[in-house]
Amino acid sequence: MGIIVVNTKAYEEAIWGKALEIAKIMEKIGKEYGVEMAIAVQPTDIFLIKSNTSIKVLSQHVDAIESGAYTGFISPLAVKRAGADGTLLNHSEHRMKIEEIARCVEIGKKIGLVSIVCASNLNVAKSVACLEPDYVAVEPPELIGGDISVSEAKPEVIKKSVEVVKPCKILCGAGIKKASDVEKAIELGADGILVASGVVKAKDREKILSEFAKAMI
Repeated sequence: MGIIVVNTKAYEEAIWGKALEIAKIMEKIGKEYGVEMAIAVQPTDIFLIKSNTSIKVLSQHVDAIESGAYTGFISPLAVKRAGADGTLLNHSEHRMKIEEIARCVEIGKKIGLVSIVCASNLNVAKSVACLEPDYVAVEPPELIGGDISVSEAKPEVIKKSVEVVKPCKILCGAGIKKASDVEKAIELGADGILVASGVVKAKDREKILSEFAKAMI
């Protein structure tokens, strides 16, 4: 079964109650097509989504800290207790040092947080895969937010990444806007997709999520 991960970023269309609206649509489509759904939200929205839906909830980021005097940092344990099932790490909009990623993955394993580590290219994908996260998400930064997907523009990156990240699962991200992008990603060996504006800013979110789900099965 494939997985669709929607990253709400800090879009106004996806804060608090609006994030919940998206999550409820995802829940409906996930049940209808038998596709796993996960939504990556800001830490302030985790409890709301977890309390009102059955889909997986991810924090968009955590810091490489445990408990202690860390004012302003995002604690992995805090998001776990708020209801998070996992976290994104090293998104191109919030890059991290390799040692920070390693520590977050380690803490996540200890407390039960799934880790999705973003990689901007094949070399980064190979490096972060050595840390043994649950997923590696390949997202060339120049394609993020655009209308051309990585599976269309750089299919070789996905194909090669599938090989170098094993046994980690791989997500295809950046520029995914239509069902054919999803179909291509799955054909290339991806286990799912990581999408943001393609869903959050879609005129008909239910329609596009249905198309993505159909393309995945």
